Amino acid sequence: MDSETSNLTQFKDHFDIINEELYKVFNSRVPLVEEIGRHALLGHGKRLRPLLFLLSCELCNYQEKDVYQLSTIFEYIHTASLLHDDVLDNAEIRRNRPSANQVWGNHAAVLEGDFLFSKALAIAIRAGNIPFLAKITETATQMTEGQILELAHTDDWNIGRDLYLEIVTAKTAMLISTACACGAIISGAGSEIADSLAQFGLNAGIAFQLIDDLLDYTSSQEVFGKPVGKDLREGKITLPLIYTLEQLETTEKERLQDLFVNHQPTDDDFRDIIDLVRGNGALDRIREEAQSYGDNAINCLDIFPDSATKNDLMILSQHIIDRKK
Repeated sequence: MDSETSNLTQFKDHFDIINEELYKVFNSRVPLVEEIGRHALLGHGKRLRPLLFLLSCELCNYQEKDVYQLSTIFEYIHTASLLHDDVLDNAEIRRNRPSANQVWGNHAAVLEGDFLFSKALAIAIRAGNIPFLAKITETATQMTEGQILELAHTDDWNIGRDLYLEIVTAKTAMLISTACACGAIISGAGSEIADSLAQFGLNAGIAFQLIDDLLDYTSSQEVFGKPVGKDLREGKITLPLIYTLEQLETTEKERLQDLFVNHQPTDDDFRDIIDLVRGNGALDRIREEAQSYGDNAINCLDIFPDSATKNDLMILSQHIIDRKK
């Protein structure tokens, strides 16, 4: 067990039951569905989203026996989005293993994503709670819009912080926010509590993506589970590079843009720009921003009385910022 995992040992019982429930989805008459699904879903995922849903349910005193099955909705949707994302990006590695599209091809990966998303909706429908279902389907729409918005700005070296945040909020933070809000919705806890948990998840989700983008420039493939500088190679201009470009003279920014957009940059070119990002203070600035979002998330829990579950959510919020992968 690595230090990253040991920090979450207190949630082991939750993780074990979540994983048991995740195995139950593959009741398909097509063997390939199970084969791809196990590869994509049952690896080394963080299970952050189902755990946040479970803790939000606990905070709102929801104790029905379907709570673990409902929690899997958020992992299925997340994994479906990763399968589609890897196809769009021609990704080769996911969680330190060949991506599903590399093993089975793009068509199979897209269809597996569709299968997992359909399973998520089927579970949500069986809950018999229209606001719960509406929140999930609305979020799926927002995630797709975020993905399309990101695609529209591939290789856009003029992207600014506001547009970046719009993309990551839709693509990443909204599902985390919804996992938390749905804990209140399924519990019938009321709009004020649902809004507080939604804001907790939104802030935690933005912090999560900020750290993800920071790690893309600082971690190693062995730790992070995917190549360092992956976003840059895919033409995604994330906040570390945005802040770095702000500090460059216009001519140097234009030179780099021309190199990376209109020519074939070498591995040395990628290493040079990664070193540039690492050396100009942008990463420290992003970590401070992530901590600020994490602090805001914790403040959103002020509406709740002190409890072990509230403390667990606070621990998770800080773990999102302190993580190394």
